[in-house]
Amino acid sequence: MLHFKHSSIINAPVEVVWKFHERPDILQLLTPPWQPVQVLRREGGLNEGAITEFRLFVGLLPLTWLARHTEYKEYSLFTDKQISGPFESWVHRHEFTAENGKTRLTDNISYSMPGGDGVEFLSGWLLQVQLEAMFRYRHYITKRECE
Repeated sequence: MLHFKHSSIINAPVEVVWKFHERPDILQLLTPPWQPVQVLRREGGLNEGAITEFRLFVGLLPLTWLARHTEYKEYSLFTDKQISGPFESWVHRHEFTAENGKTRLTDNISYSMPGGDGVEFLSGWLLQVQLEAMFRYRHYITKRECE
């Protein structure tokens, strides 16, 4: 199992940052320009049981990803879990913590890749670099929109 974590302070109250994440176009907004994503369906917002299905491209290869929200605590956290997609497993926990009128936004991801430990060892670092770039972008957009 591999882990990734990205955290930053957004200069806005938790409620503002949370409401931003409830926007129907949130996936399109937070997707970096170098990683095109097509949202196929989105049902249930951030609530437990909510479904998001999207298509992303690895080179020319289209990959469909289906995720379900498995945990929901308003203004605090929500978790989505891959039901089907490119990973062996993928659990993404979005955490919102109030700190002196600001918000600490933390993305915590646990994942494993198909093909086992050898593949993880070889491609794990590359994926970490890509995740770092993607979440730096996402947090930058969140700051820009919420502050």
